[in-house]
Amino acid sequence: MRQLITFIRKEFLHVFRDRKTLLMLFGLPIAQIVLFGFALSNEIKNSHIAVVDYSKDAVTTKLISKISGSPYFNIQRSLAGAEELNAAFKKGNIKMAVIFPAGFGDDLIHTGKATMQVIADASDPNQATTITNYLTNIVNDFNSDLAQDASQPMQIEPEVQMMYNPELRGAPNFVPGVMALVLMLVCTMMTSVAIVREKELGTMEILLVSPFKPIYIIISKLAPNLLISVVNLIIILVLSDIFLDLPVKGSLLLLVTGTVLFIMTSLSIGLLLSISAKTQQAAMMGSLMGMMLPTMLLTGFLFPIENMPVALQVLSNLVPSRWYFIIIKRVMLKGLGFESVWREMLILTGMCVLLFTISLRQFKIRLQ
Repeated sequence: MRQLITFIRKEFLHVFRDRKTLLMLFGLPIAQIVLFGFALSNEIKNSHIAVVDYSKDAVTTKLISKISGSPYFNIQRSLAGAEELNAAFKKGNIKMAVIFPAGFGDDLIHTGKATMQVIADASDPNQATTITNYLTNIVNDFNSDLAQDASQPMQIEPEVQMMYNPELRGAPNFVPGVMALVLMLVCTMMTSVAIVREKELGTMEILLVSPFKPIYIIISKLAPNLLISVVNLIIILVLSDIFLDLPVKGSLLLLVTGTVLFIMTSLSIGLLLSISAKTQQAAMMGSLMGMMLPTMLLTGFLFPIENMPVALQVLSNLVPSRWYFIIIKRVMLKGLGFESVWREMLILTGMCVLLFTISLRQFKIRLQ
């Protein structure tokens, strides 16, 4: 037993001397608990909505006040008509719109029934269903208050309309998220082992003494992965159209251009990991853990970004998948043009240039 205790004590000392092991043992569980328990939630709060009030009477004013008092909604602005409403949905400024027709209060008083229109952006069907349910509950509470105060029965009925995805199918939200996740992981993982593999095999010396310039070596490593990723994109789009009935509603050229920008950015991340890592295993783990979790959690694919703490919202801006996810949804699902995605494409271009420049500077032409 004394020998056994001695060996156990030795192993404990090994564990506590290794900072990387301590980080995995204690840091990762703490980070996951904080993320999944505090920062990431399926509950949707502070959803941006717009109100179009053609009636402007006491009833609509009171109901709008009740909606704005809810923590689930943030009335961003009141719109004048349908044109402004469509523009706000296309830009992604609002998730839902509430429309009160003219004579809303009079209809409620004289007929005991009035209908309000509710339009939600159903490109994310789960989010659209959730926020419309929130609004319906608020209206039901308002109906209960009316029943207590009024001498005759009164009922307000929400008429719900889902934009971009009337059937509330899961594919319109699932496919863009999977495209961002697959392309990011494939590009980053394939490239992350490109340079470090040559170092481990001992063939990097041959490449460095060859007439090739370092930029040629890097380009030759990236070109096959770029072509393979484009083929993956074509396969995903064909399968989505044939089997999921999800064609590209916008410009195919614009979608491919945005995808190539995203692929180049992902390849630049993998290249930087490959140059910095000492082993293939470290490069693979860095690409898998460093990019898979941010792509899943900080892009708006699984959890709404507006619900997260400000620190995570700021951090999500550094994840390329977030901007590509926006491009896919606006071009592929909503059929919007370049004027709606130029900002996201410019951000991806800046990320790609910055990461590629850093990778070139980090690439050493002499082995140590």
